[in-house]
Amino acid sequence: MYLSLSDRPTTSAEPRQTGGRVSRTVVTLGIVSLLTDISSESVSAILPLYLTAVVGLSPVAYGLIDGLYQGVSSLVRIAAGWAADRTDRPQPVALAGYAMSAVARLGLIFAGGFGTISAAISLDRIGKGVRTAPRDAMIAASSDPARLGRSFGVHRALDTVGATLGPVLAFVILWRITDGYDTVLVVSLGFAVLGVATMACFVPFRTGARTPLVEPGERRRAGVETTTVRWRATLNPRLLRVTGVAGVLALLTVGDGFVYLALLETGGFAAQWFPVLYVGTNLAFLALAVPMGRLADRVGRVQVLVLGHLPLAAAYLCAATGSGALWTTCAAVLLLGVFYAATDGTLAAVAGQLVPETVRASGIATAQTAVALARLVAATGFGLLWYAVGPRVAMLAVCAVLLAAIPAGLAVLRRAAR
Repeated sequence: MYLSLSDRPTTSAEPRQTGGRVSRTVVTLGIVSLLTDISSESVSAILPLYLTAVVGLSPVAYGLIDGLYQGVSSLVRIAAGWAADRTDRPQPVALAGYAMSAVARLGLIFAGGFGTISAAISLDRIGKGVRTAPRDAMIAASSDPARLGRSFGVHRALDTVGATLGPVLAFVILWRITDGYDTVLVVSLGFAVLGVATMACFVPFRTGARTPLVEPGERRRAGVETTTVRWRATLNPRLLRVTGVAGVLALLTVGDGFVYLALLETGGFAAQWFPVLYVGTNLAFLALAVPMGRLADRVGRVQVLVLGHLPLAAAYLCAATGSGALWTTCAAVLLLGVFYAATDGTLAAVAGQLVPETVRASGIATAQTAVALARLVAATGFGLLWYAVGPRVAMLAVCAVLLAAIPAGLAVLRRAAR
């Protein structure tokens, strides 16, 4: 059994949506993600500066918080994918994840210290872990396999509109209201509730390839049919190779917050502009998500996934060598957006096509779990490295290792394809 670098579908089942258009389910899920990301990104845009400058946490403590933000979702991703595959109903599982994140927004309003903030962030990220694989499985089930990269690109583009508006919203609130952090949290909760309502009312009960589409409000059979999920089909050599390479690269992905804090150390911008950096990254992501998806469909999703880490290495270099110049700050911000456009949806597209349709959510969850766990380790470890040697040396060290890992990962996957 060989890994094809062109990532052609492994199943002969006909997709529900064919032709040039993206399905309504994909667009609706994109709108749900848009609303949810306005909520989450308005909070995450203020979190690094708030925790280090206002709460007074050290880089090590912030690394622990960022590690939770990056990786705690890995605790539930595989279980959520298994539940979606077993019941053949990923929509209710994804809905539960969105609801958990909304509850976490409410918790953040009343959180007053390191412990309660950590608990609320953990619940939010667990909700993300619950919803991600079932949602991506619905996208894959609703799409023409030949245009899967485009479908994920459209979804990620809508998702990124929300991720762009969230930091803008936080910036405007803090610009007009001194210490308006509570206001940001309340507005964030409102958008989270809107996202849950849209998911519940407008996303159909699509269940992969085995059962027909059931729109919300239609009568369904009492009880839920279950299907045996065979883990041997999920953990096949092709998926394991991609997951291993993606996991190693994720160990060298330290998170946007650290890059922005390193840029702040150089004096390239005033602290009040910190949330705007997220806007720049998300605008680049938004502009490139669909073109990168199309490029992945044309030249190979695996190549785009691995080589997409080159812009990340370049962003680290800008953060490490910048001397306060505006162009280095802008370059780092934009390069992070290119990285996410090339890799975020591509990983799900690759994983979803390397396993049978009956275990699609579990396959996607397996790859995403490895990446999330690796990023948890990366954030925590980089916080310690920052504390030990300083931001510039730490960034240069990670950049050098990442530049060595990219061609090695590509070589591993190419040898597997022979």
